[in-house]
Amino acid sequence: MNVRRRNISGIAVTAAAALGLGTLSACSGDSAAAGNTDKFDVVASFYPMQYLAEQIGGDHVNVTTLTEPGQEPHDLELSAKQTAQMGEADAVLYLKSLQPAVDEAVGQSDVKTKIDAATLTKLEDHGNVEHDHGHDHGSEEHAAEEHSEEAHSEEAHSEEEEHALDPHVWLDPVKYAEIAEGVASAFEKADPDNAADYRKNADALTKKLADLNTAFEDGLANTDTKVFFTNHAAFGYLAERYGLTQEAINGLDPESEPSPARIKELQDEAKADGVTTVFYETLVSDKTAKTLAKDAGLKTDVLDPLEGITEKSKGDDYIAVMESNLKALEAALGAK
Repeated sequence: MNVRRRNISGIAVTAAAALGLGTLSACSGDSAAAGNTDKFDVVASFYPMQYLAEQIGGDHVNVTTLTEPGQEPHDLELSAKQTAQMGEADAVLYLKSLQPAVDEAVGQSDVKTKIDAATLTKLEDHGNVEHDHGHDHGSEEHAAEEHSEEAHSEEAHSEEEEHALDPHVWLDPVKYAEIAEGVASAFEKADPDNAADYRKNADALTKKLADLNTAFEDGLANTDTKVFFTNHAAFGYLAERYGLTQEAINGLDPESEPSPARIKELQDEAKADGVTTVFYETLVSDKTAKTLAKDAGLKTDVLDPLEGITEKSKGDDYIAVMESNLKALEAALGAK
């Protein structure tokens, strides 16, 4: 069983400093060390990257995650301590464009092996960004507005345009398996002594992901409707893979508020397409989803974007939560 050590969050460190609890951060330095262990030390940006590192690395890795369980990863801010520890690691595994603070820290870090999951598969623009209302992952139009308002540099603007690509690629088991293959290759190259085990573990993981893909294909092949409503436009890849249509209340930003016109549009669409359920997620308030559901006479249920595992998660790892998502979709779509 591999060691799982988590960094103390920036909030906790700040709170400790404010209260004069110097011992909190001092003690945590040993227990949360991201580097200098006798294993292959990997810093993972958030849960889907952590899961890959643990599954592929097995007993040979010490995985530290930058995003605490229950933290909303899009809005992560790193402490100076976390940034420093990243530099002590053997590898960092992240998904560029999902967490700007991580992108910046990785860019400044001299960690030897930097693995960007976004380069290991193809990211796509699913068009859901048109419903975004002011988040970093907004539409190109929004990015252009921000550019003119804040006089961003050309480089910053080009990075914002990249945010029009949907980062939630791990919710497609096929694309997630492509990323797993790339991570395994990077681990093999960086730690050749254990390459055979990394390859074996990666093969086992891709087999599990292939089985998961088959379960989704079979479970969603014949349904009453192909349309589902969700609070957060995280499921574009999943919808595309299995022939479904995702209608998001809030676009790619889970925290934004939809306009009254958008709510009316969704109410009309629910009637037209036989939609029964509005999905919300575990890490974000369900208030908007429940309001829409009440107004439109719909049910609510959880569809988990798997950005973190908490005690509220319907499963204790990626595979289990995805299986729970499949059951929820089968029920909502009227699977035969």
